[in-house]
Amino acid sequence: MRTRANQLISTRWSLIQRLRNCDDQASWLEFFESYWRLLYSTAIRAGLTDAEAQDAVQETIIAVSRNINQLQTGPETGSFKNWLMRMARWRIIDQIRKRRIGVPLVMHDKNGAPDTTTAADDGPADPAGIELERIWEEEWRENLTEAALVRVQRQTSARHYQIFYLYVVLGTPVAKVSAATGATADEIYLVKHRLWPLFDRAVKAVEGCQRC
Repeated sequence: MRTRANQLISTRWSLIQRLRNCDDQASWLEFFESYWRLLYSTAIRAGLTDAEAQDAVQETIIAVSRNINQLQTGPETGSFKNWLMRMARWRIIDQIRKRRIGVPLVMHDKNGAPDTTTAADDGPADPAGIELERIWEEEWRENLTEAALVRVQRQTSARHYQIFYLYVVLGTPVAKVSAATGATADEIYLVKHRLWPLFDRAVKAVEGCQRC
């Protein structure tokens, strides 16, 4: 799954173009649904509390809305992924600056445990440095899959989604999927065949390979 996600990580330029219209509420809702988990998870892993992370997400979305017209929409002019990371980075730093002096900053790994490898021996982890870029890259890839799965779930039955998730996403053996869902092996293969194109299109709709 991660290999395929890596192949599909690029900017959805058509969505960015539509976001330039501040009155296009549908596009802004689509943007929020596609990226809020990415922004929130990155903020949490960078050491923010839940409340701070929520504020960082809100402020990042506001910053995007205010600065989107300055973004050059073309693959040759830079990465939207990196532009969005810069927007998020400054909002994370703003939240850290608001803290009381002496409150520690502890980064976390993907499982939510303190990530002791990110802190230098003589000071706290730097949220503006290379570690935030590493966290962003990991969360970017994971968000791509999660946001696509949300879209697939809306387009199929709960049972078929469960079969697809167990077999394709988690890589559960056919026999165990059958035991958990009551589906035959033929049905499992059929569900994969039918839902994979939906998932593929959903990935491209979230981040995809569309170019303006």
